[in-house]
Amino acid sequence: MAAVRCASLECFPENILIDILSYLNVRELVRSSRVCGRWKQLVKDQRLWRYVDLTSWKGVTSRVLWILLRQYLGRGLRYLRLRGLLLSARGGAFLTEPWLQGLTSKCPRLRRLCLLHTDLRGLHSCSLLPPTLQVLELHHCEVPSAFFTQNPSGSETDRTASENEAPSSAGRSMAIQMLVLDTVPSFSDLHLRSLCAWPHLSHLELRDLIRVTVAGLKGCVPPGVQSLSHLKHLELETSKRTQMVALGLGGGWPGLEGLGLGGKEVGPGLLSVGRLPDLRSLRLHTCRLAQVMVLRSCRCLSQLRRLEFSEVEFIEEEVSEEETDGLKSEDDPVMKFRRVLCQLLPRCTVCVNKCTVTVNND
Repeated sequence: MAAVRCASLECFPENILIDILSYLNVRELVRSSRVCGRWKQLVKDQRLWRYVDLTSWKGVTSRVLWILLRQYLGRGLRYLRLRGLLLSARGGAFLTEPWLQGLTSKCPRLRRLCLLHTDLRGLHSCSLLPPTLQVLELHHCEVPSAFFTQNPSGSETDRTASENEAPSSAGRSMAIQMLVLDTVPSFSDLHLRSLCAWPHLSHLELRDLIRVTVAGLKGCVPPGVQSLSHLKHLELETSKRTQMVALGLGGGWPGLEGLGLGGKEVGPGLLSVGRLPDLRSLRLHTCRLAQVMVLRSCRCLSQLRRLEFSEVEFIEEEVSEEETDGLKSEDDPVMKFRRVLCQLLPRCTVCVNKCTVTVNND
């Protein structure tokens, strides 16, 4: 009887093992590196560290970040997602300047950084972040008053860097092209004006920022000495308070090609879209809208190429059954309204996702 040969993971080639390890999260990968010497080398393969999400690891501290940076993170890192200690009882420093300097030197291909519940008030400027970043997301974070200023004058850190002949951030311009700010309580009109000095910023999302006003947004409209002249896409969303920041678009915005409106900013924004001559894409989401209001606003948007509705409740005036016979279907509750929009904007693609229709009986 032929001997039965037992197969083990040692029989698999390296590429297969790396594919298997790619299904593990960061914490499980670190634990797997302790199995044996071969697994330790496999876990350090940079193909496993292109996308790093640490938000599900509740015990992450500055000490854990240093261990990950020294042993695992490297040239393969493209996207890093972190959860800070802003809501933690432990408190203490999380992202420090030395760690960010180490991240810059060890991960020169990092393109996207997403921070959740992170206290950034210990960093004097965003220029301390890796210069290769193209996308920066801040969700429920706290920032200092001069954080978005590229070259804060008289900073002790810059003087120390120049003395040590290290690459200083003072002469470096931000390469960030996309900035997402979601529920950042300390973000104000002053921070918004600081973004006007970012030469590559083309995509900006402002969500639930209670200290941003209509006047602050108007002050950044080009042309002007301090303006967001390179901005191509803007998203405004307010779900809790009625701020009507979108009214700042009423004076027009040359060069703005994409606009997203959500929550309580949709109504004021629709009153201003007619003043945007270069608008090509419009996205409306998570709101209640009267169909008549949408049609009136879209009449002057002949240049529009894409119109998207997501999770919108359309308010429709009551009509007789003869008028609606054959126009509505169970699969598409806004079929009639969608067809009217396509006739009004023949060169525009109309997309509808998770929308409903409510008939107003009043």
